[in-house]
Amino acid sequence: MKAATINELKKELQEVPPAQLVELCLRLAKFKKENKELLNYLLFESHDLQAYIEAVKEEMDEAFAESPRQNIYFVKKHLRKILRATNKHIKYTGSKQAEVELLLYYCTKIKKAGIKVGESVALTKLYLQQVKKIEKSISLQHEDLQYDYKRQLEQL
Repeated sequence: MKAATINELKKELQEVPPAQLVELCLRLAKFKKENKELLNYLLFESHDLQAYIEAVKEEMDEAFAESPRQNIYFVKKHLRKILRATNKHIKYTGSKQAEVELLLYYCTKIKKAGIKVGESVALTKLYLQQVKKIEKSISLQHEDLQYDYKRQLEQL
């Protein structure tokens, strides 16, 4: 079965009556947790981006608090898990500002946690990859924001 293009879906959805549209959205949310989370963000949290960013930061704080410290393998796995969750939230917002803020916070938390990134090639690559993503997103921001974010990035 071939999936329709976004344009075709958009045209078809415009013709669907509102009651049936609600049923389609609910059915879509039932099948995948990620769809339900996105729908939750769009309905309840998209109106206040800064509050959503703060909530994600608190979630990251909790995840870093339970981070293992002994074995570098488990540290790497845990950092990737936190990064996956962070990227999921960034994808929901669709905002480059949220991307910069959350990734900067992620890298800052790695530094503050005392994780020795240089001990592992994988951790070094993971960290540098995030710094590159931050730099790319900063270049797409307004000039005033670019200056502020570049200063924060230099502190890392």
